[in-house]
Amino acid sequence: MSSGSAPAVQEPDLATAPPSLVALFLAFARMSLAGFGGVLVFARRAIVEQHRWMTADEFNETFALCHFLPGPNIVNLSMVFGSRLRGIAGGVAAFAGLLLPPTLIMTALAIAYARFGDLEVLRRILAGISCAAVGLLIAVVFRMMMPLLKQADPLAVILMLGVFLAIGVLRLPLQAVLLVAIPISIGLTYFLRRKVAA
Repeated sequence: MSSGSAPAVQEPDLATAPPSLVALFLAFARMSLAGFGGVLVFARRAIVEQHRWMTADEFNETFALCHFLPGPNIVNLSMVFGSRLRGIAGGVAAFAGLLLPPTLIMTALAIAYARFGDLEVLRRILAGISCAAVGLLIAVVFRMMMPLLKQADPLAVILMLGVFLAIGVLRLPLQAVLLVAIPISIGLTYFLRRKVAA
């Protein structure tokens, strides 16, 4: 995939030139190194906007699947996404790119924190970083909501708000909410698509 042709492509066209294993590793390594406070913001920007490897809807669907799988969502996303493009080797390349650089950095920082963790200035720096991380998370949530809102599907919006209220406000267990919300979501989608096709 040439760098000159990538910006002109509006929709993913992976049938002609899927990224190489090295490109997957480097892309996810960049995401992980930029991802202060969480990689999701940078993963979406790189996959959907920069490289155009997925549409916004495809990213949301893949990320929703990764929520249902056990383990950290962004790690699941790297494996599912890499495997989709380059098979098992692609999943391993994306996974390694995502985890290897921060693991090395965090090991070094853990050693430094063990020696200097009691410093007040360090505690203030970490508090500031946490505020920025919350801002990044809110920004990506709004970006991921836009495809749902653009579809103007009131049932999808009601379901989204219901899940938010159940988990965010009522503090119900995630697993219980998913066990109810996922079958409802699948049923509604099946019913609406069948109705449109008829």
